[in-house]
Amino acid sequence: MLVAEVMSGIRAHLDAGRVPGVVVGVRHGDHTTIDAAGATAPGGDPLRPDAVVRISSNTKPLMAALALLLVQDGVLALHDPVRRFLPALADQRVLRALDGPPEDTVPARRAVTVEDLLTMRMGFGFAWESDCPTVDRAVGLGLGFGPPDPTGPPPPDEWVARFATLPLLDQPGAVWRYEMSFAVLGPVLARAAGQPLEVLLTERLLRPLGMVDTGFVADPARLVPAHVRDGDALTPFDGVADSRWLARPAFPDARGGLVSTAADLLRFAGMLLDGGGDLLTPESVAAMTTDQLTPEQRGGPSAAAFLDSGGWGYGVGVVDTPAGRRYGWAGGLGTLWYSWPDHDLAAVLLTQVTPPDAEVFAAFTTTIERALTG
Repeated sequence: MLVAEVMSGIRAHLDAGRVPGVVVGVRHGDHTTIDAAGATAPGGDPLRPDAVVRISSNTKPLMAALALLLVQDGVLALHDPVRRFLPALADQRVLRALDGPPEDTVPARRAVTVEDLLTMRMGFGFAWESDCPTVDRAVGLGLGFGPPDPTGPPPPDEWVARFATLPLLDQPGAVWRYEMSFAVLGPVLARAAGQPLEVLLTERLLRPLGMVDTGFVADPARLVPAHVRDGDALTPFDGVADSRWLARPAFPDARGGLVSTAADLLRFAGMLLDGGGDLLTPESVAAMTTDQLTPEQRGGPSAAAFLDSGGWGYGVGVVDTPAGRRYGWAGGLGTLWYSWPDHDLAAVLLTQVTPPDAEVFAAFTTTIERALTG
């Protein structure tokens, strides 16, 4: 019933061509419903409920859960300094001024920790508030600013070596800054576990949850094209036969490199709603889905742009709504997942348009919360 209501709420935007098609899935208690409407592309084939899509930043919650699994195993600890696993990042320095030259630095007051990565308080990421030559240098080094591109960044050791040549933008722990922390998290997890990130993710999280369609490489039989909005038109961003997601990436990107399906994302969301199932402890789930930021950390320009008056746990945004606490996150190629634990409900919306369509996202969320509070 709720899926039908959401589809009805989105229909006007779909008919207006804001997105070619949508997949909507809801997991309520033990019942899961998934439906699709529209097409894979303007004038294309009908979109299927089992479509494989690029989930971009919806990768982050999965990587946060993987990190907490390793914490539970004792492989790493939240307070561990990142330099324990990535020695190249020892003795990091910090810019004296955000718009200053990369060479004008001061010592970091403390080491960056694993928890800083999960909470995006590392001190490096998007700089909205001013020009930043250090970010420009990071772009030039091919570290992967902007939309995800599996063919862009170099292999993990080289990526870390390049990143190590840059100062941090802020002192560790000072502010929340999107999104480079999760790029560093991937090599940390792989080094801590002694396995490539994609192997570790599959063995510890994806396979136990039955998330068979999630990974860094897409099945071309069900992958759908992605688009960029250019005014009122949609232009290609990534195709299918020539997709950049058909081969193993040199840098398995914990920021946004995964593909998935609605069914797989709801399996992950259901695990969290079930208190971690057989994987995470209830304590780990609670920590992951509780705001971990102080008002000062939440007060920076990056937080204002992304958190929408909410907070951040480990890999998820957290906000209080009239329907109760909501947690989840969105992907920059047009995907959205939220859970409302008070209602034992999780919902996903999958499109493949960047930037994500704010009106479609809003219709999805408000329709669900209206149903939950009505």
